[in-house]
Amino acid sequence: MVALARKTLIYEWRRFLPAILAVGFAGLLQLLQAALVLGIFGSASVYITGSSADLWTGYPGTQSVNLGRPIDAGVEMRLRMDPAVTQVEPFHWVDADWRGPSDTGGVSVFVSGIATGADGMMFAHALPVALRARLNEPGAVIVDRADLGSLGVKVGDKAVINGHRVRVVGVSSGLRALGGVNVVASLATAAELDTDPANASRMTYFVAKVRNPDEAAAVAARLRGTTSFGSYDVWTARDFARRSQLYWMFDTGAGAGVLFLAGIVFLVGAVITSQTLVAAVIGSVREYATLNALGVGVGALRKVVMEQAFWVGAIGLVGSAVLGGIFFAFARSRSVPVALDPLTTLACLLLGMGLAIVSGLAAMRSLRRADPASLLR
Repeated sequence: MVALARKTLIYEWRRFLPAILAVGFAGLLQLLQAALVLGIFGSASVYITGSSADLWTGYPGTQSVNLGRPIDAGVEMRLRMDPAVTQVEPFHWVDADWRGPSDTGGVSVFVSGIATGADGMMFAHALPVALRARLNEPGAVIVDRADLGSLGVKVGDKAVINGHRVRVVGVSSGLRALGGVNVVASLATAAELDTDPANASRMTYFVAKVRNPDEAAAVAARLRGTTSFGSYDVWTARDFARRSQLYWMFDTGAGAGVLFLAGIVFLVGAVITSQTLVAAVIGSVREYATLNALGVGVGALRKVVMEQAFWVGAIGLVGSAVLGGIFFAFARSRSVPVALDPLTTLACLLLGMGLAIVSGLAAMRSLRRADPASLLR
C-alpha cells in the first residue's frame, strides 16, 4: 500500500502539484519570517553579540542594552579586584542627533564610545584592528555600511553630532542596531558628544573578560550584591543578549504581532493544503472504491492518504528549503537583517510537515465517499 501511495503520487503528479506548492510556499514563508524575526530582534543585542566580553555590568533592572543608565566609575575597580577577571573595558552610550553635510534634517543615532586598543572587546567581531585604530583621530566615527544612505554621507565626509563636528573615517558590517543608527567612536569622542556633563566620568557599562568563560555565570553571581561601589548589576553576555532580545520581542508588543502573523500563515497554509489534498483524494475516489471492493480495508486506504500527505510535505519542504537558502543569501547581500540557526530551521520544517499531516487527516474524511456501491452509479 505504501508503494501504491508513491506510484499514485508520481502518476497523478498534476493532481498533487497544487498541494506540494501550497506546502512549499507555506514553509518558505515560515523560514523567511523566522529569519527576519531572528535578524531584526537579534540586532537589538548587536552590541553584545558583536563583542568578545564575557560579562556586562550596568544599572540594575536594565531590560535592554539600549536602555542603559550611567553607573559609578568605582564599579570598574570592583571588577578588577576579582581574581577571575582578566580584562575590564568601559562602554559609553550616548543618545545623539546626527546632521549630515546637506543638513536635510536630524537623524537619531546611538553613539557607542569604545576603547580603541587592538585588544578591545567592544565590537571585536565587527571592527578589524586597523579600522579600530582610526578612531584615535579626534572626532572620528565609524558607521555600518548599510546606514550610509540614511545618514547621507560617505567615507571621508564630515557631519555634526550634538553640535560637534565629526568625520566618517570608515565603514563596517555588523553594526546595525534595532531602533536607531549605531555610530561607533572612541571614548574621548563620545565624552565630547555627550550633552550631559555629569556623565563625563560615568560610563553606561563596564564589560569584562574572565579567565575561564565557562565560569562566567559563577563570577557574575559573585560580583553582584555589593553596594559599596554604587548601584549596579552583572550579567553574562549570553543572558544580557537574551534579555535584550526578549524585551524587544514581547515587552514592546512587536513579538505578539509576529507570532500572530505566524499563526495566520500556518492557518492559511493548512486550509489551502487540506483543500488541495481533499480534491486530489476525491478525484481518485473511484480508484479507492475499487480497492475497497477488492477487499482493501478503509484503514489501509487511510494509510495511503497519509503516505501521500507525507510525500507532499517532504517534496514541498525540500523546495522551500532550497528557495529559502537563495532568498537568505540575497537578503544578506542587501544588508537585510536576517539570521537563521539550525534549530529554528528544523522547527520551521517540522511545522511545515505538521501542516501536511493535518491536511492529510482532513483529506481522510473524503474516503467516506469511497463506497464500492458508488461504482454502480
